[in-house]
Amino acid sequence: MTTLLTSPGRIGLTQIHGKAGAGIRFGQWLNGSGFEDFEHAFMDLGDGTGIEAEPSGARIFPLDKYDPKTVHWCDGIYSRTPPQFRNAIADEARKLEHTPYSFLDYDAIAAHRLGLDTKFLQRYIENTGHLICSQLVDLASTRGGHQIFTDRWAGFVTPGDLYLEDLKQTFGDILVWNRKTREWEMS
Repeated sequence: MTTLLTSPGRIGLTQIHGKAGAGIRFGQWLNGSGFEDFEHAFMDLGDGTGIEAEPSGARIFPLDKYDPKTVHWCDGIYSRTPPQFRNAIADEARKLEHTPYSFLDYDAIAAHRLGLDTKFLQRYIENTGHLICSQLVDLASTRGGHQIFTDRWAGFVTPGDLYLEDLKQTFGDILVWNRKTREWEMS
């Protein structure tokens, strides 16, 4: 039996298989987030459980649900999260349990990418009270005291964006993601 080391507030990324995963991956590519094979985000709550947004709503689950070999832990982001905020982030995530899910938020993110009225889209996402997985972990981080993204509102984030930000936090002095060409470039 393997002992699972948990870290409150750490973000994990994993795959969604089948048509839903392929659709999310394609949408992330259209959004400029690359074509990486991470379509789902969740957060470690620090006690052997995590929280994730699913079509039935946000739920807490045992972390060993996922095969550790298939999880990309966002350790670049986590290493830059001040330790004094980590438990608060996990506590804020826990408060989001049962939050409804909305596939329409993907459309709003795509519309934002196309330059449509972002204030209207932001109000739409905020007022529906729905969150997709990446929005949930980003919102919990922001409410817990650590803002991951400084260039966007928390509602405009995908799992692919979290992956790219993690690589940037890890290798930022070496590689830069060009959203127009959708390729890594040496800095």
